[in-house]
Amino acid sequence: MDISPFSLRGQVALVTGATGGLGAAIVRALAAAGADIAIADLPARHAAAVPLAADVAAFGRRAVFVPLDVTDVSSINEAFARAEDGLGPLGIAVANAGVNIRKPGLDLTEAEWDTVIDINLKGVFFTCQAAGRRMVPRGHGSIVAIASQHGLVATPRSPAYSAAKAGVVNLVRSLAVDWAPLGVRVNAVGPTFVETGLTRDYLGDPAVRAEIVGKIPLGRLGKPEEVAHAVLFLASPASSLVTGSCLVADGGWTAV
Repeated sequence: MDISPFSLRGQVALVTGATGGLGAAIVRALAAAGADIAIADLPARHAAAVPLAADVAAFGRRAVFVPLDVTDVSSINEAFARAEDGLGPLGIAVANAGVNIRKPGLDLTEAEWDTVIDINLKGVFFTCQAAGRRMVPRGHGSIVAIASQHGLVATPRSPAYSAAKAGVVNLVRSLAVDWAPLGVRVNAVGPTFVETGLTRDYLGDPAVRAEIVGKIPLGRLGKPEEVAHAVLFLASPASSLVTGSCLVADGGWTAV
C-alpha cells in the first residue's frame, strides 16, 4: 500500500491547545508524518511545551512555541504571524483548544456559558479565519477543528458544550463551502469520551465511567492517539476529496 498520501513532509502546522493530552497527541502525529509544528497554547503553558518540542525534534522536525489565547482575536492573529515568522507558510491548522463545564441547564451561569462558547466556538471560528486568510491567497491548505460526538447527539449536563460543538460541526460546513473553490479544505473530528488530564477526574467516578463505556459499542473509551490519527487523515493529502465533513471517532456511540 502506498502511504505517501499521508505524508506531511514539507508542511507547517499550527495546533491550538497543543500541550493538553489531545493536543500533544495531535502534535506528535503530525510531526511523525513530517510536519514542522507551531505549538500554540496559553503563555502559562510554555513550560509544558518544552518536552513536547523535544518530541517533535526527535522526529527530525522543527517546533516553535507561540503564545495564544483563543478568546482574544488579536492573540490568535499574532500567534499565526509568529508561527509563520518562525517556520514559514502554514499549510495546516488544527483548532483543538476546548473546555467543558458540566452543569445542568438550570444551574449554568452566564459567565460559565460565555467561557465555554468563547473557547469552543468563537475561538474555533477565529482560528479558522486566521488560517484561511493565509491559506486562501496561496490556493491550498487544510483546517481541522475538534468538534465532538456531543455536537451530533444530546448530552446531559453539558448544554453550553453541546451547543458549541454543534456549532463547530456546521461552522466547518459553511467555511468548507466558501473556501473549497479557493483550494482550502475545512473539516472536523468528533471524538467520543477520551481519557486525558481534563477528563480524568470525571471519568474517575466508577459509576460515571461504567455508564459512558456502556454506551460505546466498542466497549471502551477513546485514546488521544486515535483522535490524532483521524486529524492526520484530514490534514493530509489522503483526504483530498474530503471537505465540510465531521469524521466521528466515537466507537459507534452515534450509530446506536
